[in-house]
Amino acid sequence: MDLVCLEQKEFADYIPYIDQGVLEEINYLAGELKGKRVAMINATSFGGGVAEKLYALIPLLKDLGLQVDWWVLEGSCEYFQVTKLFHNALQGQEGSLSDTEIEIYRRNSALNAAHMKNWDYDFIVCHDPQPAALIDLCNGLRQRARWIWRCHIDTSSPNPEYWDFLYHYIRQYDAAIFTMRDYVSAEAALPQLTLITPSIDPLSSKNRMIEPEEAAAMIRRFGVEQDRPLIVQVSRFDPWKDPLGVIEAYKMVKKEFPSVQLVLVGSMATDDPEGWDHLYHTLRRAGEDYDIKVVTNFNGITNTEVNAFQTAADIVLQKSLREGFGLTVAEALWKGTPVIGGNVGGIRLQIEDGVNGYLVDTVEQCADRILTLLRNPALAHDFADLGREKVRREFLVTHNVLAYLRLLQKLQFRPQAHSSAH
Repeated sequence: MDLVCLEQKEFADYIPYIDQGVLEEINYLAGELKGKRVAMINATSFGGGVAEKLYALIPLLKDLGLQVDWWVLEGSCEYFQVTKLFHNALQGQEGSLSDTEIEIYRRNSALNAAHMKNWDYDFIVCHDPQPAALIDLCNGLRQRARWIWRCHIDTSSPNPEYWDFLYHYIRQYDAAIFTMRDYVSAEAALPQLTLITPSIDPLSSKNRMIEPEEAAAMIRRFGVEQDRPLIVQVSRFDPWKDPLGVIEAYKMVKKEFPSVQLVLVGSMATDDPEGWDHLYHTLRRAGEDYDIKVVTNFNGITNTEVNAFQTAADIVLQKSLREGFGLTVAEALWKGTPVIGGNVGGIRLQIEDGVNGYLVDTVEQCADRILTLLRNPALAHDFADLGREKVRREFLVTHNVLAYLRLLQKLQFRPQAHSSAH
């Protein structure tokens, strides 16, 4: 396993965004947990929402007095192909779990567990399917630490074979964190079930406030013209994000707004080997329409450029077909950009349809809502104001800090659930 190096952050810088009651509770709980050792484990330090959440959360917990390390799993290409299958299956994709997949998953889990034999943590937090089996392979550490499994995926209708396999491990944890109650099977007997929505860092390079002129200058080098309507979707190239449906909606809009532009912004994550195939499918669908730009980290896209695109856009889309949460929705709302999202999963926590944005079920609905906002700038402005305030109240990293502190405080005084798992 590899240890991720993190920039320091000062919690005091975030106080202007926090209501007084929240601040008082954070300070109290941080005092109670001062010096506690926490390990966060996930599959990658780059690309995708999980890594981004950890870059924001961990430095603030450290500044509040906890000792937090972030570890990234090692694994073969075939291992990450298998865990991508797990990810898709937990979101409902059909298929059968093969003996070969089980062997690859368990073998790589054992290799990572070997790195943990000398660990001495009070809490271990495993994110998503990739590290879930570690609790079954770390007998000594299993007894000393409290273990938490954090699910970032929409598991409301999981493939039962894959879920049953993982549930053998998940039920051994002391706590399980999900984004929404709807994602938890009614049959699952999970200890200390906790609901925590993801969050964004308002001071990060992706979410700091930048002037419209600065944003326009940054995106101009990608061939985007400032004086024409701009639609943007920021996401992995993944069929669940429906980039092909986004292109179809854009084509419908273009019949009435010929000057409209579309930019699809994505990063190629190390734990998503299928991403390249889906990128190529997207490029083929875009064809020779020069008003469609498809850009990635390999074109020089960093968090700063993502910020610029979300700031400069007239409309941001997140037309997901399944979505655990969709951080890009909160990011765009925070920047005062109206958002149209798929009527699924955690997007529904962020957008109240017709109040601070739109929820859509079809390509046709998406195109219609884009046209409505392009024709009604005053409505888009109202959505923007309400969306930003909702993010401040519910989806900034300070609220995630409070939720984790509450859970750790509860667990340090509870008997371990996995002591009688077998």
